[in-house]
Amino acid sequence: MAGPGIGRGRVGLGADADGGGRVVDEEGLARLVAAAQAGDRASLDRLLVRLRPLVMRRCSRFLPHHADAEEAAQDALLSVSTHLHEYSGRGSFTGWVTVIASNAARSTYRSMRRRAEDSRAVVPENADPRTTSVIAGTRLDLMEALAALEDRHPALVESFVLRDLGDLTYLQVAEITDAPLGTVKDRIHQARRFMRDRLDGGL
Repeated sequence: MAGPGIGRGRVGLGADADGGGRVVDEEGLARLVAAAQAGDRASLDRLLVRLRPLVMRRCSRFLPHHADAEEAAQDALLSVSTHLHEYSGRGSFTGWVTVIASNAARSTYRSMRRRAEDSRAVVPENADPRTTSVIAGTRLDLMEALAALEDRHPALVESFVLRDLGDLTYLQVAEITDAPLGTVKDRIHQARRFMRDRLDGGL
């Protein structure tokens, strides 16, 4: 998986909330990132341990079943390790990680969906998509709606995913997508309307 694009604006480092009410020590992460990029394997290991809870929370927003989120999180952490040299220090590091985690979760969903279809898995009647694995064949309404949004309005997907599922601020989304703040807000508004209609049973 390729690393995400880096926003061009510089975000001040410091302790900040990750969107789930938990404080993220960006300065501490920045020190570990710098050391890991310099080749310190121990720092890389510590960095991945620090990131794991954040990555799991991000993946769980897409994949409520723990085992599915775990698989996506493993892929995301591997991608962080592989592409860490691509992070230039510009922009929020946790925002950069969120892009990777979001992409990994969506990729895992598509892969598991294909496997389920190939195996012709039998879906239990009245299965709850919040607790049943994709691999069992259960359709996750959120992911289906996202797939429809990507098919019909691809320009809206990234901003919506980063804001509403990645818990980034509008400013962080604008930075990562390299789009004006007003454009980002408009994209998210349109995407929310589409997703709301889709999840409510509309076409």
